[in-house]
Amino acid sequence: MKVIKYIKDSFEELSTKMTWVSWKEAQKSTVVVAIFTIIFALAVFVVDEAFKSVLVKYFELF
Repeated sequence: MKVIKYIKDSFEELSTKMTWVSWKEAQKSTVVVAIFTIIFALAVFVVDEAFKSVLVKYFELF
C-alpha cells in the first residue's frame, strides 16, 4: 500500500536524515517565543484599550 510505504519512508527520513536541535536549545527557543508572545499580546491589549477609549469618547459626543 502506498500510504504505509509513505509513512515508513517519512519516519525513516525524520529519524536518519534530519538534524534536530538539542533539548536545551529547544527549551531556550521556547522561552524566547513565549516571552515575545506575551510582550506582543500586551502591546495589542494596550492598543485595543486606547482605541476603545477613543471610540467611547467619540460616541459620547452624540
